[in-house]
Amino acid sequence: VRHPVVVTVVCLCDGVKFGQLCNGNPTNSRRTSDRWGQGHYGARRGNRVHKGLDIKCSDGSAVYAPFDVTLNGRAIPYGDPNKAAIDNGISLTGEGLCFKLFYVSPDRTSGSVRKGQRIGTMLPMQSVYPGITSHVHVQMCDRSDPTRYF
Repeated sequence: VRHPVVVTVVCLCDGVKFGQLCNGNPTNSRRTSDRWGQGHYGARRGNRVHKGLDIKCSDGSAVYAPFDVTLNGRAIPYGDPNKAAIDNGISLTGEGLCFKLFYVSPDRTSGSVRKGQRIGTMLPMQSVYPGITSHVHVQMCDRSDPTRYF
């Protein structure tokens, strides 16, 4: 006789809030609307839907760990040679969350980093998308909405 297995997953991350991601943006203000679209989760991208949240960050700025994190390798947003200048990022885990930061050149891709420590540099978004509000794209590993963590 086979009995069903019940698995309960509890997320202890309801009280988690991202600390400052980018130098010059201490409140993690978000990209709103520009000629390239909008930065909120669920915004339309032609026939696609935006699966992240865009946090303003000037090209060349330092990017910081939002809380104590483990670096889990590179995260490549496009894989498109035409966007090579910004086609980089990093996968991270911390505070019970798994997420990726896109348009960031990581200082390193493994190990642990404390909250507020530099983890990389914002890539030159203006070279690929002139006139866009430069930003770090925050995407949860399961592509769920990260907004509640900001």
